[in-house]
Amino acid sequence: MWGPLVSSHLNRYGSVAGMRPQNSSPITELVLVGFSDHPQTEIPLFLFFSLVYLVNCLGNTAVITLVVLDASLQTPMYFFLCHLAFLDGFFSTVVTPKMLFNFLASRKVISYPFCLAQTYLTLFLESTECFLLAVMAIDRYVAICYPLRYLLIISWAVCTALAVAVWVIGFCASVIPLYITILPLCGPYIVDYLFCELPILLHMFCADTSLLEATMAIGGAGTVLFPFLLIVFSYLRILVAVIRIDSVEGRKKAFSTCASHLAVVAIYYGTGLIRYLRPKSLYSAEGDKLISVFYAVIGPVMNPFIYSLRNKEVQSAMRRVIERFKTRITF
Repeated sequence: MWGPLVSSHLNRYGSVAGMRPQNSSPITELVLVGFSDHPQTEIPLFLFFSLVYLVNCLGNTAVITLVVLDASLQTPMYFFLCHLAFLDGFFSTVVTPKMLFNFLASRKVISYPFCLAQTYLTLFLESTECFLLAVMAIDRYVAICYPLRYLLIISWAVCTALAVAVWVIGFCASVIPLYITILPLCGPYIVDYLFCELPILLHMFCADTSLLEATMAIGGAGTVLFPFLLIVFSYLRILVAVIRIDSVEGRKKAFSTCASHLAVVAIYYGTGLIRYLRPKSLYSAEGDKLISVFYAVIGPVMNPFIYSLRNKEVQSAMRRVIERFKTRITF
């Protein structure tokens, strides 16, 4: 994620090219430092993040279940929300279980194949989420600016095509370029982070990373900047449309349909901007880990609550599903 900004991140770790000697021995595992410098915090952190991960799984599964079971939620907006819930749960599952295991393990290691899998999957899911958030913004734009033609424009065929496109483009823009340009690692194989992610591994590559960084910059412009511009454009058009609404109630209703999505966008892009654009004087490895925890573990658990706590449709659907379930148990 955030390919164009990786070079500034690298400067904090020092030079990349030629920084380590070549190491021809096969890699079997890497040390995953995590919070091992603060051993007294590991048990409390294990308990806390176990609870967060459980709530994450239950919350995102509940969103998908509600949309599937309740007909009133089977609309384009909630269709895309299901994809976001699945993506959030998947991302957290890629990262959190291994992090929890290492909190309790005496040897804080990760196998090399699993480290590569984490690197590919986190990059893929982050890229996909950028495109998904852009599609959700376009959905809100059409719903507010063209309400009478909304279901004709965003039909189920269009929804399906957009969903497939989001996942395929996310894969092609992240996994394939990384597979082509990835380089071997050099020892010492120590990852001072909570999980394996490309910006962190870049400083461990043996050879010149110029091609990889250029590929990431180009890919980042397409996977981060382009979706962000689509989101901004969509909300500018929405703002113009809302201003033209005469009634105050109409404006409130229009804004309320966008508030949840805007909150998710702000959290997602905000954490990335804080991570990569903060001044060097504020940089620390521990700070980077805390930020990564927020967008990999805390952020995904917040999204179901953002979309449901103030959403009367979701609350009503939840009550109907629970009542239906109680009725079936009674009989």
